[in-house]
Amino acid sequence: MKVLITGGTGFIGTRLALKCLEKGDKVRLLGQVNNAAEEGNRDLVERQGGEIVIGSVTDKDVIDKAIEGVEIVYHLAAAQHEANVPDQHFWEVNVAGTRNLLEASRKDNVKRFVHGSTIGVYGAAMEGEIDEDTPLQPDNIYGITKREGEKLVLSYKDRLPVVIIRISETYGPGDRRLLKLLKAIDKKMFFMIGKGDNRHQLIFVDDLIEGLWLAAKNDEALGQVFVLAGKEILTTNQMVATIAKVLGVTQRKLRAPLWPFLITAVVMENLLRPLHIQPPLHRRRMDFFKKSFCFSQDKSSSILKFEPKTSFEDGIVATAQWYKEHNYL
Repeated sequence: MKVLITGGTGFIGTRLALKCLEKGDKVRLLGQVNNAAEEGNRDLVERQGGEIVIGSVTDKDVIDKAIEGVEIVYHLAAAQHEANVPDQHFWEVNVAGTRNLLEASRKDNVKRFVHGSTIGVYGAAMEGEIDEDTPLQPDNIYGITKREGEKLVLSYKDRLPVVIIRISETYGPGDRRLLKLLKAIDKKMFFMIGKGDNRHQLIFVDDLIEGLWLAAKNDEALGQVFVLAGKEILTTNQMVATIAKVLGVTQRKLRAPLWPFLITAVVMENLLRPLHIQPPLHRRRMDFFKKSFCFSQDKSSSILKFEPKTSFEDGIVATAQWYKEHNYL
């Protein structure tokens, strides 16, 4: 198949591209090169035979070039972690950019449009098990615009074969966000903020890719929304303990209350965001210690036949090895 991956120079997009190339697909990436990590990802995919189109989903001319001849679109591009830009940027990328790609896909008769959404559409911590029908209550501009992007995608389901995947916290080789946590634990500089009893259901990147592939070929999935999450539910305390075990270090038992960090994050955002400066601490960064989720996998299992295979410990072993091979850890 000929596939287009937007956000293709990011962590998930790059890993998906490499796996698609391994199985013989022709791969084209639409992405940007704003930092050394994205530059390295672009070079890696090009060396493996992938085609790169540099640009944004906000540029219709770039999309028209990227979509030509494509059969499957994996739409992963998003404004996500930027805390130094106005809200309008999120609307332009996550909503208007998605509309641009949907319209181009419709005109070019794309066979499947797999839209990468996020568990961020659910908002803050919720009691009980969450599924695809749980009411959405996003609590930041990223989640709000991703929810609106989902609505837009579903509005095309009678004109385009679409599937929406809500992606849980993702980690694995190539990920650099978890690197800060592993470095801190490895250097015995990590301390817990809050009680550490909030829950995570992370997904290993290769398991996620398997789920995306299933969404791209299962006709029963058309027009539907699925949550893809990992096989284990772990508290932050359990995550840290597992990472320390894999790295062979003894944890420090330091702990700090959550509320001073949340207040500091709000102050930094209010002071620095109008100046277009990325705050060193912001509210979304504190979600790791605050948000708590547990997801049902009934729908993804019964319709997509999706079953995550990688335990968190095995995934951390693979991730830590990648960090060491690249001299990050």
